[in-house]
Amino acid sequence: MQSQTSRSGREHRQTVAAAQIPDARLKIQTVIELTGLSASSIRRRVSAGLFPAPIKDGPRCTRWVASSVMDHLRKRGAA
Repeated sequence: MQSQTSRSGREHRQTVAAAQIPDARLKIQTVIELTGLSASSIRRRVSAGLFPAPIKDGPRCTRWVASSVMDHLRKRGAA
C-alpha cells in the first residue's frame, strides 16, 4: 500500500481495492501497482494511445478512472 503525507502532515492512502469501484479516480501510485509499469512507462503509453488517458481533477491533480484502467487490463489479459 502506498502512502503520502500532505503538507498538513496527514497521510493519504489509496489501495488497489479502489480499482474495484468503477468511478474511482486512481492515483498514479495505484495504477503503477495494478499494472507493474513505471510512471514514465504509463505516461509514454498514454501518449502513444496504448493506455487510457487520465483526467485532470485540478491544476496539479491527475487521476485515472478505475473502470478504464481495469477494462484495459482485461483486454490485455492482465487482470
